[in-house]
Amino acid sequence: MTLVALSPADARVAVDTGARLIDIRGADEYARERISGAVNVPLNRIGDLAYDRRPVIFHCKSGMRTAANVAQLEAAAGGAPAYILEGGIDAWRRVGQPTLKDRAQPLEIMRQVQIVAGSLVLIGVLLGLFVAPVFFGLSAFVGTGLIFAGITGWCGMANVLGAMPWNRR
Repeated sequence: MTLVALSPADARVAVDTGARLIDIRGADEYARERISGAVNVPLNRIGDLAYDRRPVIFHCKSGMRTAANVAQLEAAAGGAPAYILEGGIDAWRRVGQPTLKDRAQPLEIMRQVQIVAGSLVLIGVLLGLFVAPVFFGLSAFVGTGLIFAGITGWCGMANVLGAMPWNRR
């Protein structure tokens, strides 16, 4: 069985009539912006979702994570009617539905990784061009780390950034 995708308008009606809205994004993403009334149960803890007979609507940022994990989400729903929010919180916001934003929260770890990795690659290239070719090694090192993170699912840069003072809660 495949979860039915609901438009943001249909999801709003379902939530208003008692459906549970489950945000499967990470806690850092949820802390920065969320849909009012949504409960955060990150995908890696979706098995901890409390059983309830009410319909459940799962959502992520863009709909990609929910679509890629349909079987796991169906199992977590425990037989209750289950749906996914088409387009995730991005689509919800695009149609003018309100979200709760807390800009005091740090950027999501993956966005921080993208900013730092991109900056290091750019610095390595510029230093390699204008100072000494040995600095191209910095770009190669960062690229290798990103490949390793993609293959293994473990990102050393994300772990280092997660330990930074601005990311401690």
